[in-house]
Amino acid sequence: MTTPHSEVIEKLEQLDDVEATYSPEDNKLRIYSTQRFEDDLYALAKEYGFRWAPKQELFVAPSWTPEREDFCLALAGEVGPEETSLADRAAAKAERLTGYADKSKAKSDAHYKTSDELSQAFWMGQPILVGHHSEGKARRTQEKMHNHMRASVEADKKQRRYVSQANSVESHAAYKNLPKVRRNRIKSLFVDLRKFQSDLNHHALSLSTWEQTTSDTIITELARHCHIRTGPVTHYDSYQRIIDGEITPQELRTSRIEALKRVLEKTNRYRWIEHLLNRLAYETELLGGVACFEGELTPTILQTFARAYGVDKPKATKTESGNFQIKSPVPLPLYFVGCASSNTLEMTEIDWRGLMKAVFYEVPEKKDAKPPILNFKAERFQSASIYHRNVTDSFGQIELTKEQYSKIYSDERSTRLSLCGRFRFKVCLDPNYKGPRYQAPRVAVFLTDSKTHPIPESFASVVDMEAA
Repeated sequence: MTTPHSEVIEKLEQLDDVEATYSPEDNKLRIYSTQRFEDDLYALAKEYGFRWAPKQELFVAPSWTPEREDFCLALAGEVGPEETSLADRAAAKAERLTGYADKSKAKSDAHYKTSDELSQAFWMGQPILVGHHSEGKARRTQEKMHNHMRASVEADKKQRRYVSQANSVESHAAYKNLPKVRRNRIKSLFVDLRKFQSDLNHHALSLSTWEQTTSDTIITELARHCHIRTGPVTHYDSYQRIIDGEITPQELRTSRIEALKRVLEKTNRYRWIEHLLNRLAYETELLGGVACFEGELTPTILQTFARAYGVDKPKATKTESGNFQIKSPVPLPLYFVGCASSNTLEMTEIDWRGLMKAVFYEVPEKKDAKPPILNFKAERFQSASIYHRNVTDSFGQIELTKEQYSKIYSDERSTRLSLCGRFRFKVCLDPNYKGPRYQAPRVAVFLTDSKTHPIPESFASVVDMEAA
């Protein structure tokens, strides 16, 4: 999408009382205008994804993009905050739908009343007298009665539909503000952020690859493979063009370097990243903000933090001075290192904590370790059923070697948690069962050529209680 061309810009400058707004609640751009758009300007607005909402008397775009924002800036000069909240908009729409429902209800009652009055002509089951002079009038009355009844039923259906839509509009607005839904939205924003940062990483790595590749032989080989680990570095037909003599290896290298530099300088991905960071700030603020991480900072935590923001193959280390350093094969995100383009960032522990808070990163809580898998002999094992509540599954035990166990299909073997919850044990479908596989029972497995563990006290106490 290109910036509005000069002919349309002249018309944009002639427009007065045009206001453009953005709402972070629904990520939509809106245009308010007291003047009617001319046909070419209306078509241009549709081309940029804006649609006319007649009940609200405004243009609305389904989501923010840099191109749509530029169009709004060309129209209004600035994009202000949307004053009408999502809840207010939902309440207004619900009120309109409720009004439609009331009108449909009144129309349905009126048609029903008329139909009921016409039905008095057939009171007490008065039949239509075929051949009598009253037959024509009776049939016309019957047809009118049926038409009014059908109209009453249709109006009643509309009334029910409007009521259902009014309830759905308010429910949807309340649903979008639920903390769980907001957290899921934050996760999707991180996914988008990593996507745009990964694109920048690929372009930067491709540029570095072409700048380091100087010999004709290596350039030709690179064109033949066409890919590096992050994606394609040239067009698929570049190698054939070199073979056919349409372009020399050095010309291909020069053109690719110029193209990649142009992309990195003029791409809209930086604006997308800034927009996503602003949306993350808005969403996390409504959840109460992100507290500064107070736990022990480790290189593993920093690497996880860097990956969450799309850093390419980050390597975190603790330096001799006590600072933490992150390195990447490509330049780090600008919101990490500021304006300078750098592959390395070294800061104190306090600064790293501040950066994580500034970009709304919350260190995930450490998950509890699963109970260990034990290998010992026993007559039978017990585990809580994974399909039914308050039901215990019992497993007999068979002996297998590690090789025999590994040959069993992966979907036929697993681990189960013991009834005491202190350890896990291996189970599989009985390989000695002669019937259909779906009927084979699951059995516990003792590996004869693996380390044997002592019987845990919790298991022995359960067995003693059952024996008693």
